[in-house]
Amino acid sequence: MEEYKKIPGGKEVIDSLKLLGRLGIEEKMQVADLGCGRRGYFSLQAAKLVGDLGRVYAVDVVQSALENVQSMANLFGVNNLKVIWANLEILGATKIPDQSIDLALINNVFFQTDKDDLILKEAARILKANGELLVTEWKKTKTLFGPPLEKRVSSEEIKNNAKNCGL
Repeated sequence: MEEYKKIPGGKEVIDSLKLLGRLGIEEKMQVADLGCGRRGYFSLQAAKLVGDLGRVYAVDVVQSALENVQSMANLFGVNNLKVIWANLEILGATKIPDQSIDLALINNVFFQTDKDDLILKEAARILKANGELLVTEWKKTKTLFGPPLEKRVSSEEIKNNAKNCGL
């Protein structure tokens, strides 16, 4: 586990490695990080955990973010990560095959969109029948930093939307 700490993980706000470890992520898994962001905190850590026989898809709509994630992967010798440019608000845009993913991650994305149901439907489409979805989002409480309170989505809203999308 010590070797994974070499990859920056954004643990100042959320410890991606610790969270992925709690999920039971293991070698050979197929993971999709939907909205990976410019640092790919979850993508890079997941790629190390799934090993050479696993695969992580780092998906984002911002091309420069994907270029940065790919550069980080190259820098840290991560060879099982594939960056995918896609608008998550369009069902099927990721081009990830149906029911092929063991674990889908959606981290700090919903405050940026009013189409979270479409993103959840994309996650449902790509997840295997026994697959898991991890959603992290800013709490709907006032904090010193982060998105404006009115843009934040409560966990109850996310759970209800996920249920309505078949998750």
